Amino acid sequence: MKAVIQRVREGGVYISDLDYSREIRKGMVILVGIRNDDSEEDVNFVADKCANLRIFEDENSKMNLALRDINGEALIISQFTLYGETSKGNRPGFSDAAKPEIAQPLYNKFIDRMKEHLGSIKVKEGIFGAMMEVRIINDGPVTLIVESKIK
Repeated sequence: MKAVIQRVREGGVYISDLDYSREIRKGMVILVGIRNDDSEEDVNFVADKCANLRIFEDENSKMNLALRDINGEALIISQFTLYGETSKGNRPGFSDAAKPEIAQPLYNKFIDRMKEHLGSIKVKEGIFGAMMEVRIINDGPVTLIVESKIK
């Protein structure tokens, strides 16, 4: 499992066909890619790491605070393209990305795990498999990658 974490001042996801929108203020936008051999153990590792990353500044301007410490929010977006293979040719291959029947339950478990850490009201999500418009206003910018297979 791979997560690209962006520290944000605000973020949002919009799906016009479904009249769907979710917005957050200060916190993280987390783009989640699920690999075909991922398990619940990978979900827990990545979610726990995301929830506890100290990437927000304290009173001394040091990155020393986690989401919970700042009462921040998380916007979670599924993104199979994180496992796009680009080393050969110009068209990415996605053979490492999990099929929807494997990925969707793990994505839902990731959301549930984040809600355990932050509370339901602090976690928003996109819709798995939907074409979404994602708005991100970076804070920093601070962008990190967390992967479960290199723990």
